[in-house]
Amino acid sequence: MQFKHPEFLYALLALIIPILVHLFQLRRFQKVDFTNVQFLKAVTLQTRKSSQIKKWLTLLTRILALAAIIIAFAQPFFANKETVGKESKTAIYLDNSFSMQAKGAKGALLKRAVQEILSGIPEEEKFSLFTNTETFVDVSKKDIQNDLLQLEYSSNQLSYSAAYLKAKQLTGNSPETIKHLIMVSDFQQKQPTFSLPNRDNTKVHLVQMLPVTKQNIAIDSVYLERNPSNDLVLNVLLSNMETNTENTSIALYNDDILLGKTSVSIPKNGTSKTEFRLNENTKINGRVSLEDPAIVFDNSRYFTMNTPQKIKVIAVNGTKDNFIKKIFTSDEFDLISTSVENLNYNDINNSNLLIINEVKQIPISLINALGPFINQGGSVCFIPSMDGDLASYQQFISKYSDLELTKKTIQEKKITTIHFSNPLYQGVFDKKITNFQYPKVNSYYQSNASNVILSFEDNSPFLYKTNNIYVFTAAVNNENSNFKNSPLIVPTLYNMGKQSMQLTNISYTIGQINSYDVPISLGQDRILSLVSDQENIIPLQQSFSTKVRITTDEVPTKAGIYSIQDKNNTIQNVSYNYNSAESNLQYYNLNTTDNYQVSKSISELLDQIKEEKSVNELWKWFVIFAFIFLLIEILLLKYLK
Repeated sequence: MQFKHPEFLYALLALIIPILVHLFQLRRFQKVDFTNVQFLKAVTLQTRKSSQIKKWLTLLTRILALAAIIIAFAQPFFANKETVGKESKTAIYLDNSFSMQAKGAKGALLKRAVQEILSGIPEEEKFSLFTNTETFVDVSKKDIQNDLLQLEYSSNQLSYSAAYLKAKQLTGNSPETIKHLIMVSDFQQKQPTFSLPNRDNTKVHLVQMLPVTKQNIAIDSVYLERNPSNDLVLNVLLSNMETNTENTSIALYNDDILLGKTSVSIPKNGTSKTEFRLNENTKINGRVSLEDPAIVFDNSRYFTMNTPQKIKVIAVNGTKDNFIKKIFTSDEFDLISTSVENLNYNDINNSNLLIINEVKQIPISLINALGPFINQGGSVCFIPSMDGDLASYQQFISKYSDLELTKKTIQEKKITTIHFSNPLYQGVFDKKITNFQYPKVNSYYQSNASNVILSFEDNSPFLYKTNNIYVFTAAVNNENSNFKNSPLIVPTLYNMGKQSMQLTNISYTIGQINSYDVPISLGQDRILSLVSDQENIIPLQQSFSTKVRITTDEVPTKAGIYSIQDKNNTIQNVSYNYNSAESNLQYYNLNTTDNYQVSKSISELLDQIKEEKSVNELWKWFVIFAFIFLLIEILLLKYLK
């Protein structure tokens, strides 16, 4: 038992007062013998003994009553010694990711978790609660009740380590504070093992909400390719969990117009693919849908096919350009091929990629004209000539970077290393190739470049990138190299052209960093917006002379088809989809460890924490005891003769 005001216990010393009074009243009687009352002697002795018993009992009740009153003023209580006198802070992480749409024994997991939190937390208690999208600091249940009841599902989920660190921030770093972190989630398995940072002095409680079934059919992805007949087809990849499914219906829409419908069977815990044939050069705002009541966010995937935009390429040639014309075909590119003498400098700022093809000497006028072009996001591919003017080459490259070409070396070298991680080769190779026929050069220029794309056998660069300039260190004509005959020539130059203008993909994933270019020239103070039926947002954007580069990350938050608008004018459309990782209903098998406690019910956990923090005050009982003892004293005085 502990006391809020132990100083009142000194008053117990006052209990000596009734004892002294009692002893004073028990002084010896003086004996006086009367001959005529001898027969009363036995009765007197008996009465004196009864009187002493009555006075001792009265004394005891008075002492107990006074002691009870004194102890009541000291306010005794029972409580956990670890929590007495310490501040307590609670942070709750409520996972509102899409996997919490799954049905538990009492409904959707998220909705059930909200109900248990609202019913289990006392009205007056202050706590912090955060989800994947919202944060509420030092609030009461009444403050956030409506927000929790209207809480929406999120496509992004905090990692459990990030949730722990955020809770630590919300509860503070004071060692005198009792900290509780409650993590409410289905604990979907996204990493091989589950782990949290060291516990410190934070008590971590995990509440795992599990569905009654893991069955779920999902559309994982959609992508375009050509079939053996060279038809353009949309491939739809589906996955299934828990049970085999037969004749699952899949529909393809363009806006609200049904383009096609098919059925597919998907094996248990497996995948299946179906395809739809599409008409080329047709603008499509596409949606692929299926019916699955378990989890609904992955029942649709959106994609867009805009009117093809041609990328503008200028080739400034000092030699033959047949290989350039074969790569940059008219169906995807708008190619201007010219000599240095006939180059129209006004065309440069309207292009996306400029190729300097073995020009022996780069004019200073061209070097200066490329400055604004590069600064506005344009790309340059530089291929030197075997007998070029090294001074003009150095002047050109060093103007836009710290790198430069040094002396020319006549020596045969093989191009042996492909840096597969370079963005230029993204999606080109299914696997790393080590046994291809190496192209070679007979002469090259030495360079101190570091961002290398293709390397010689001694790791010196054959192709590298600095800022927006791709630099070859050797001529690629047939006299100096067989690189034109290598399979590398096509993806290398083709991707330079494609990446000089990042046209929109058919779809993007919400929550990832996505970047694409919109071919439009905006005036001052004009901006582009992403508009759909659910959201109207202004994304991060950078304006150039011929395009606007849009970058999205945390926005948009809703899957769907968005129109890219300049004021009220729609330029083109772009689609966003949720990450399909939430469709995989695999969960961690959690057990209580030294770092955390695992519970199956939020209500039981909140009752447990409430019991740990509760203080059982006893002063009322001691007041009652005082009244009881006073009542006993009254009864003794009145009825005990």
